[in-house]
Amino acid sequence: MAEALLLDAALENIPYGFCVWSPQFRLMMWNKHYRDIYGFPADSIYRGMSLEEVVQLSAQLGNHPDQASEEFYENYTADLLSNRNGARTKSQEVVHGGRIIETAHVYSEALGWVVTHEDITDEIARTEVVQKRKLELERQNIRLDAAVNNISQGLCMMDAKGRLVICNEPYARIYNLPDHLLKAGTQLENILGHLFDMGMSAGGTREEYIAWRRDVIARREYGKNIHELNNRTIMMQHHPMKDGGWVSTHEDITEQRQNEARIRHLARHDALTDLPNRIEFLEQMAKTEAGLSRGEMAAVLYIDLDHFKAVNDTLGHAVGDEVIKQASARLWGTTRETDVLARLGGDEFALLMRPIDSAADAAKVADRIIKAIGAPMHIGGQQIEIGASVGIAVGPGDGVKTDTLVKNADLALYKAKSEGRSTYHFFETGMDADLQSRRSIEAGLRLALQRDELRLVFQPLLGLAENRVTCVEALLRWDHEGRTISPTEFIPIAEETGLIVAIGEWVLREACKMAATWPGDVRVAVNLSPIQFKNRDLVGLVKSALSEARMPATRLELEITESLLLAENDTNLTALHDLRAMGVRISMDDFGTGYSSLSYLRSFPFDKIKIDRSFMRDLTSRGDSQAIIKAVIGLGQSLGMSTTAEGVETEEQLEMVRAHGVSEVQGFLFSPPLPPAALANLLHSDAVKSQVGRKRAS
Repeated sequence: MAEALLLDAALENIPYGFCVWSPQFRLMMWNKHYRDIYGFPADSIYRGMSLEEVVQLSAQLGNHPDQASEEFYENYTADLLSNRNGARTKSQEVVHGGRIIETAHVYSEALGWVVTHEDITDEIARTEVVQKRKLELERQNIRLDAAVNNISQGLCMMDAKGRLVICNEPYARIYNLPDHLLKAGTQLENILGHLFDMGMSAGGTREEYIAWRRDVIARREYGKNIHELNNRTIMMQHHPMKDGGWVSTHEDITEQRQNEARIRHLARHDALTDLPNRIEFLEQMAKTEAGLSRGEMAAVLYIDLDHFKAVNDTLGHAVGDEVIKQASARLWGTTRETDVLARLGGDEFALLMRPIDSAADAAKVADRIIKAIGAPMHIGGQQIEIGASVGIAVGPGDGVKTDTLVKNADLALYKAKSEGRSTYHFFETGMDADLQSRRSIEAGLRLALQRDELRLVFQPLLGLAENRVTCVEALLRWDHEGRTISPTEFIPIAEETGLIVAIGEWVLREACKMAATWPGDVRVAVNLSPIQFKNRDLVGLVKSALSEARMPATRLELEITESLLLAENDTNLTALHDLRAMGVRISMDDFGTGYSSLSYLRSFPFDKIKIDRSFMRDLTSRGDSQAIIKAVIGLGQSLGMSTTAEGVETEEQLEMVRAHGVSEVQGFLFSPPLPPAALANLLHSDAVKSQVGRKRAS
């Protein structure tokens, strides 16, 4: 009895579950740990209970959830039956709460299967943590090794006694160190001595460099040094560690230094021509100010390429770039060593001549520049001709400060361009006022439409055969800041800035709208600028204006000058033919003042020729003017074109052009330009007279 109690006590106190299954799979013995592991209540299992019943109860309590009870029973009995040779066999199963139980069974002929059940959940978790830590440490070592050997900088670590602890591959590669100097324990002095023997230069001797390193090491401070090795620039940085050792990083900055030098150069030089740019030019100008203040002479030449935009637009930017490069080379050939030639941008260049003896020196160079640029260029199998305009400011007379001289040279350039280009002009007092006036006009024009400052006046054209107004020319006026600005003053600026496109559209629409209210078949004539023809939808614009005004195309005349046909001849001729096909009449204005009028009369069948008013002034006193007018009228008649004489101011002039057969006259003799209301009265009166005349005739 005492032995049985002792056995029960031993079974109950062992730290794992225990049970015995008979050869017939009947439960013979178990302990409390067994019940606790599977969650069996105390009275739920009993001696002699079948294994199948225990498995079903276990499944009901949530054990081995990954298998059905029948499947678990079959697998478990198969495992027991296969192990009857006395060996100890282990397996694992999952019980309620996700706990992992390791079971081990051994067969005894006297007892059956003795089974132990041990909860190994925490042990597995600890093992997994240890394994994860081990794997993570391995990964970190791999990453550290990869990082150290794949960074772009060379790295080496030295201990407190100046012995090599570790270095990476870039360090060895930068200095091309032999293997014996890469071993742990190598002294720093041995490595440095080798580098100096191989040509390292740090701005001093080997001894001085080693002394500097020792001093940095002793002071335990960060240090940086640049040295050269075999035409390469290397930056070394010293980083002290707490234990007395240090880490040094080494970077080959040769390419970086070259790039920095290139960037510094590009920041002050033009990328296309490699000439100094505006920044460099202005800095060189600033350095000249001191000499100017002492009375030394210097000249600033502002240079603009003439007709470059046309080349760029028609032949493309690649050809335009080549023109700029050839022009810069030619300009360079006109300079001296002490001069500074710069490209300011686009087709603008500047030349600082220093020193000079007189303004004549600048004039000679300007003359050479104009001749050099004016010579034909041969690019891509084409001959290209451009020119150069030059503005000159000479200091100290025209200023001693950079801003003043640059501004005055720019003003002189503007003057040279306005005088016909391909010439040079010195700065003169008063130019600034002219430029300010121009800029004021330009600024005002940009707001003129928005402020409703534009208006139209109308000058009638008298048809001599009809003896009435047959056409009215729309003339633009601009009322700005209390005065009316002349078209001769603002139209050229509008054309240069491109504002003429929007202004011209307003004039066309307004003129058609007004003409639609006039009686009879009186036509309206509208002047077109060549700039407006750059709008590829000019024909569409005319159609829109006519449709908006509900006016037939036959009542619209468009006046152009022969300058329109000088550029983009085919494109402009196509637009003119399209307009004429609509029924719009096309008139050549200012006939006889250009260079190629007769050839243009052959290239396009104009409806009307307007004889320029300049021939009217001398009509009664100069025989050549009479001959020209007679010839033009006769030419128009032979080509089926009507003719209008502009600027008729006297009865004598009227009789002379009438005698030669002119179709219409326009001038103050008949009527000055009229505001819309006065014109409406004139046309109404004219219409009444015409009706009375027709009634009397009938």
